[in-house]
Amino acid sequence: MKAAILVESLTGNTWKAGERIGSLLQQEGWSITGLNRVREPDHAAVQEADMVIVGTWVHGLFVVGQAPWGLGGIDKLPMMRGKKSAVFCTFALNPAKTLDKLTNSVMGRGADVLGGVALNRAKLDEHSEVFVDRLLANLPPALL
Repeated sequence: MKAAILVESLTGNTWKAGERIGSLLQQEGWSITGLNRVREPDHAAVQEADMVIVGTWVHGLFVVGQAPWGLGGIDKLPMMRGKKSAVFCTFALNPAKTLDKLTNSVMGRGADVLGGVALNRAKLDEHSEVFVDRLLANLPPALL
């Protein structure tokens, strides 16, 4: 499998999670076609990938108004019809419905989103492993 990873990061936590996810997938025999910012996607990497992973951070006022940061950039990504996808967000206190909003945005680009995980910024390594484990468990048998 080949994956492109697109990340929107402010403090570096979400970028670190993207790197960790990429590394874990490589340990499973996957190729990473690109790790890029959502606002600066490598179109060739997305085109070449079987799976597009999109991650962003949660913004909002502590426990009110949480949403994925950068939805405008995600909504401008190239169409991904026929691509499988997975999403993740990093958060400090409460992700609320961020994953649902992020999933809807990526689905709006035509991707088939297989699921997502909210990663607590204090547990990035552990939660990145959970993300990869769930992703691998949710892959259709034809893609394994």
